[in-house]
Amino acid sequence: MESKLLSPMPGAVISIGVAVGDMVSAGQSCAVVEAMKMQNSLTIARDGKVKAIYVAPGDKVADEDVILELE
Repeated sequence: MESKLLSPMPGAVISIGVAVGDMVSAGQSCAVVEAMKMQNSLTIARDGKVKAIYVAPGDKVADEDVILELE
């Protein structure tokens, strides 16, 4: 199963709701990306532990950029 959370579209990172080392559950909202004045909550596909976060609030992301990775 996918161990990375990818941006579904180009936009700006509004918030990151987890930290490295946090345990997350499938379906949990981990980040918010804004595109065309609409905010999209990004959820993780599986349970796991956050290994790395590659963006910060205010960063611009492209389609399929990696937001975070699970162990």
